[in-house]
Amino acid sequence: MSATVLSERQRDELHKAILDYLSASGFTDSYKALRTETKNEDFTPGPKQKSTGLLEKKWTSVIRLQKKIMDLENKMAAMQEELSNAPVRKVTSSVDWIPRPPERWTLSGHRSPITRVAFHPVFSLIASASEDTTIRVYDYETGEYERTLKGHTKAVQDLAFDAKGNLLVSCSNDLSIKIWDLQQDYKCIRTLFGHDHSVSSVTFLPSGDMIASASRDKTIKLWELATGYCVKTITGHLEWVRYVQPSEDGKLLVSSSNDQTSRVWDVATNECKSELRGHDNVVECSVFAPIVSYPYIKELIGIDPKVAAKDQPLPGQYVATGSRDKTIKLWDATGQCIHTLIGHDNWVRGLVFHPSGKFLLSASDDKTVKIWDLKAGRCMKTLEAHQHFVTCIAFNTTTPVVATGSVDQTLKLWQCR
Repeated sequence: MSATVLSERQRDELHKAILDYLSASGFTDSYKALRTETKNEDFTPGPKQKSTGLLEKKWTSVIRLQKKIMDLENKMAAMQEELSNAPVRKVTSSVDWIPRPPERWTLSGHRSPITRVAFHPVFSLIASASEDTTIRVYDYETGEYERTLKGHTKAVQDLAFDAKGNLLVSCSNDLSIKIWDLQQDYKCIRTLFGHDHSVSSVTFLPSGDMIASASRDKTIKLWELATGYCVKTITGHLEWVRYVQPSEDGKLLVSSSNDQTSRVWDVATNECKSELRGHDNVVECSVFAPIVSYPYIKELIGIDPKVAAKDQPLPGQYVATGSRDKTIKLWDATGQCIHTLIGHDNWVRGLVFHPSGKFLLSASDDKTVKIWDLKAGRCMKTLEAHQHFVTCIAFNTTTPVVATGSVDQTLKLWQCR
């Protein structure tokens, strides 16, 4: 065992410390035997040796440390008890944490506007896509640059990690979708062609075996990850499709388009389940509300929570959309606009729900990020986020960090508290 635990030097030190102890204690025979067996014949104990009294010192310090650990453990148990008996302060429950200035990191390196940011689902990594044709990967804990992925020949418009974090998918104005394998040092393992124009959005379905993409060719495509084949083309939008996102169970897709609509699609049948009409301009982004936000949305629109509790909540019942008409709209499954959030002074480019479900965060060309209280249906905080248009926003699901990307070519990370 010691052969694996101790280094050569440590073993040698231990042998000499034992020899010193045996000699000082008058165990002459044992001392001689060990000296021969450890090939330390030239060892002579004495006060000048580093090993003098070392064994006793180590022995007593271990006991001291053990006592310290036990004391600390007792203290911790007492504090834990105190904590559990303490009155609960609701104010700063960590689930309600929101991003606050100043930003923790400003990461630069891209030479053109940043188009999308995505957090790795497991590790402290964030990837940013840019019009400079590259993808950059950073460690968001330390703010350190990790690597650049090159392969696209035109602006990279979107990227997403799969749920396990083994793969990254990206899409570009070069008409292609690329799959990068993190386990093979981010090697591009597949390039998918099939769209006839710029690919604006790409994402993995929750199952992890399919990819959905949206394009300026007015279509949404579904691709089989294993083969790279396009297995479905969904048509219906009359213009450029800007964005596509799946519901939590992957049964539905929501898309937004230059035709001023957002649409909800049934993945199994390709059928358009509802058409969300009401914006006066291009719809830049659309996201399904997570089930955790349903109670807050229901309260906003006056549905009695007791009645609502009886309903079985299904993914995809509510959608939020952001548009160039400067508004954010909330919709129900029938395509009814149930609320409009007004406050931005320019295009709304990105939307993300807070993990608690209580808030919606939006990024805009007015250079700000706004945090909306869903229950009240109003803006509760505005961050002056960037020097230029804020193009994208992401909320990390493992630690309370928000990322924003901008035309100012920087990626910013905001601590939530």
